[in-house]
Amino acid sequence: MKQVFRVLAFFGVLFMSVAFVAPGEVAEAQDPGSLQDDLAKTLNKLEKAQAQAKALTGELNRINSSLSATQQAIAAAKIRIAQATNDIDRKQAEIDLIQERIEGSRLILAGLMREIQAGSKEPFFDVMLSGEEVTQALSEPDRMLSVEERMRGILSDIHSSQEQTAQEQSKLEVLKQTHEALLGDKLEEKQALAADQEATQADLADQQKIISRLEKEIKEMQSDLSKLTGNSYDATDIRDAVEFASGKTGVPQGVLYGFLKMETNLGANTGQCTYAEVEKVSVARYKKYGSKYKASISLLYKRRDLFYDLVDQLGYSKNKKVSCSPSYIGQGGAMGVPQFMSDVWQAYKSQVSSATGHKTPDPWNLTDGVMAMAIKLKKAGATSSKESVIRSASISYLGAFNANYYNGIVYWSKNYKLLFK
Repeated sequence: MKQVFRVLAFFGVLFMSVAFVAPGEVAEAQDPGSLQDDLAKTLNKLEKAQAQAKALTGELNRINSSLSATQQAIAAAKIRIAQATNDIDRKQAEIDLIQERIEGSRLILAGLMREIQAGSKEPFFDVMLSGEEVTQALSEPDRMLSVEERMRGILSDIHSSQEQTAQEQSKLEVLKQTHEALLGDKLEEKQALAADQEATQADLADQQKIISRLEKEIKEMQSDLSKLTGNSYDATDIRDAVEFASGKTGVPQGVLYGFLKMETNLGANTGQCTYAEVEKVSVARYKKYGSKYKASISLLYKRRDLFYDLVDQLGYSKNKKVSCSPSYIGQGGAMGVPQFMSDVWQAYKSQVSSATGHKTPDPWNLTDGVMAMAIKLKKAGATSSKESVIRSASISYLGAFNANYYNGIVYWSKNYKLLFK
């Protein structure tokens, strides 16, 4: 009998052990201290990864700056080479003209020689070589001097022009070769910088993937830790959610009620349209009012993509209801209790997760939605019930001043208890 009891006891302990580590309760079996240590280590890894990403970003900016300067130098070198080539061509044209002058001068010299010979019956060179009639020729000093001066002047001009043009052309060739050498160096430098740019971009992309993975792990650890320590919170109703959010952020409950009343009537009206309907109406209006709204259309598509990613992550249909497009030029698509656009929610969701302990916060969830509103209002300075504070916060939240919106918030912030009578 004792052996039977021992066997039953053994299987009882085994059953309890298995039940304790059932798959759905693994997080609860973890030691909070061990999980905190893992979280601290992961946070340290994240800090290092972010520092590395920052350094890579700085290096990439430096490379991009150097690459831009090199490209400008390449463009300048090409311009100078083209200018030098044009100057060389122009100088060659001048040389061709000088050559024509030389040919013309030769004809003039031939005429002068014939002029000298005109005074003699024998050819000029024969006379000069034989020595005959030299005395007679030299007896006309004025005539001979004039011919000699003209000959010397023409020969001097031609010689000077040849030397000067040749020197200028040589300088231009050297200048062109200098620019071509510089261009070659800069092209090699550009190639090296482009390779560095590609490698650094790849390293930065890898680092950003690491950061994204670590951030995801941290959120999961924080969520698990919140559940282990009882810090994950789910409000039972709107009053519970407001009280929790107010306690976490310091935004007065009355202020939260005022904004909640004006935004969604305390969550009763969070939207009546699908995002497809919002897109259709908004695009039609933007096209009607011209190209100046192109940026708004681009923002609409960005928000649409973020919205579809979010509802897919949360397990909702793409037809999850959002606010409809307003009658004025603008966009619908605001979500849940806080009426956040999808890009605004993207910016706040990690803070919401930290405050509520929900691994994947949901704008349609009362706890997450009210907390998101409270965090944004705190950022806008709404930690008191002063009307000036509420006015400033209403502008920040809505994006512009609206008297009815502001007056409604002020009224309900003072009289929110009437909401629950």
